[in-house]
Amino acid sequence: MERMNGFARSTSTKKSLYTLLLIGGLYTLSVSLSNTFVSIYLWKQSQSFMNVATYHLTISVLQVITFYFAGKLATKMDRVIVLRIGVTLLSLFYVTVLLVGENANNSLLLLGAILGMGYGFYWLAFHLLTFEITEPETRDFFNGFAGGINSFAGMIGPMASGLIISKMIGNKGYTIIFFCSLFLFVGAVIFSFFLEKREKTSSYTVFDIVKERNTDKNWHSITIAHFFQGLREGTFVFIISIYVYIVTKDEFAIGTYGFINSLVSFLMYYVAARFIKKTKRKKAILLGGILLSLSVALIAFQLTYLNFMLYAVFISIAYPILLVPYGSMTFDVIGHAKNVNAHRVEYIVVREWYLHAGRIVSVIAFMLTISFFDPTRSIPVFLLVAGAGHALIYPSIKNIHLKKSTTAEAGLPLLKKGDDLAEGEV
Repeated sequence: MERMNGFARSTSTKKSLYTLLLIGGLYTLSVSLSNTFVSIYLWKQSQSFMNVATYHLTISVLQVITFYFAGKLATKMDRVIVLRIGVTLLSLFYVTVLLVGENANNSLLLLGAILGMGYGFYWLAFHLLTFEITEPETRDFFNGFAGGINSFAGMIGPMASGLIISKMIGNKGYTIIFFCSLFLFVGAVIFSFFLEKREKTSSYTVFDIVKERNTDKNWHSITIAHFFQGLREGTFVFIISIYVYIVTKDEFAIGTYGFINSLVSFLMYYVAARFIKKTKRKKAILLGGILLSLSVALIAFQLTYLNFMLYAVFISIAYPILLVPYGSMTFDVIGHAKNVNAHRVEYIVVREWYLHAGRIVSVIAFMLTISFFDPTRSIPVFLLVAGAGHALIYPSIKNIHLKKSTTAEAGLPLLKKGDDLAEGEV
């Protein structure tokens, strides 16, 4: 904590730093309470992998579209307002889920669209604020601290939701947890008013930043890495929880799975933030990617609850090893990119485009797989292929070389209360 206080004082952003971490914690707690169980909710209504995949495909497609418009808004107004729009849309999603109830499978596109737009606004603003608040020397620590908070929230959410749902008759438990998620997002909206105003930028040239990949090798490499990251995440975000439910027929078992996952992650994020030094980032990314790829073998061909619990421990060790240095490297690459002060919004948008392009390809490939082949035999093979996505991150980033930190790479100062938002120049 002393290190965290020093970090906050050194950047003069203590208030906004803690507020952003608090909002991120509320977001994670809300998502951990409900998002896994939305997929189960849809599965129980339809017993269809295709329906659940359609819902998640809609989310990713709308995120790609929303990132463009959210980025454009972020150049015209305070990005805290963009964050607030995202959290408000996420609140609206849970209102809609509560209203449609057991007819949710007839509203897959609507639900996916609202959630995708909410994610788009929220994550664009959150990544921008993270980039602007942190500095190259402190990003590993910040990412580890934030990951620890998120893991702690992830321990509480799934276990509480699983317990509530399993003890309630019918779908009453789902209604309760969706309402709790709505309440938490309303809280996040309220806390967003305590964030300091931040600078706007004067122009929006996102397609020029896409073209910048032709001349900036580091930028090209990190976007390709994000595409491979998305290849795994697109399908794994829903298929694992559904498999756990198929094996156990018990929402509490899903909650227990999530609790174990988050508990180990909570410990590992601390270890990763403390011991993975800047000079060891690439080796850590390689190790994390290999471990994540190997983990799929635990659940691809033998679906037992014990195997899923072992898988949960395995990935919760591997993800922090990969994501803490990988997230920091990503922001450092952007910090060294051409004209980053004027176009940091566009760099974040393009980064997200490549990540979600990978997710979209993953979900479409999954839908084609189960359409043309027997799902029982084809899904395990698909999981092994898609699960190798994180192992391809290291070959993409191994040739990234950055010079020493520059002022362009550092977090940008907050505007003081009462100042006009500056026109000009995560």
